[in-house]
Amino acid sequence: MPEVKFLGHACVTITEGNHKLIIDPFLTDNPVAAAKADDIEAGYVLVTHGHGDHIGDAVSIAKRNDATVIGTFELVNLVGKEGVKTHPLHIGGGHNFDFGRVKATIAHHGGGYGPDASQYTGPPVGFLVTIGGKTIYHAGDTGLFYDMKLIGEMNDIDLAFVPIGDNFTMDPDDAIKAVEFLQPKKVVPIHYNTWDLIAQDAAAFAAKVKNAEVVILKPGEGCSV
Repeated sequence: MPEVKFLGHACVTITEGNHKLIIDPFLTDNPVAAAKADDIEAGYVLVTHGHGDHIGDAVSIAKRNDATVIGTFELVNLVGKEGVKTHPLHIGGGHNFDFGRVKATIAHHGGGYGPDASQYTGPPVGFLVTIGGKTIYHAGDTGLFYDMKLIGEMNDIDLAFVPIGDNFTMDPDDAIKAVEFLQPKKVVPIHYNTWDLIAQDAAAFAAKVKNAEVVILKPGEGCSV
């Protein structure tokens, strides 16, 4: 059974047997990070979009682990110039890997890289990760969109990571509607309380979610899927 760990902000790891994945590895300069980039072991690095608080330490982690970076065609072309292995995906497309499958979904956000986010990295995405017989959905940075209902109808989601921080992503009320659409068995709120600008009360969010078990993870904590 896969195990997930929340490392702060939107960074999570997924472990199943010898397979180790990390999504949006923003650790260096992350004030709530529960791990250091140099300590991460991963065979795959998934990046939802090019903003610094998501692509983060992807290149350094991939280089040290000889790992494969998975993301949009534009994003992996950019990081591939740094000498790391890559696998390009695009919205609606999926690929089978040795651990399972990754499919890219739409997300409504931006996707630029660099201090001013001016380097184009393709559209932002979410990921559906199938591993160990379970399906995990990481929404990435996004606002609420009605196609989440289709994602929920077409996939039996065991665990969903959804942002609740507001300002840059969904607020808690929109995230509650997202959970209604997605119909996951479990949901973990992410992308909140990293900075004051996205401060939220996860317990208040959890109290309003009626159709899924809400698992509130502090940075460094994990759970089974």
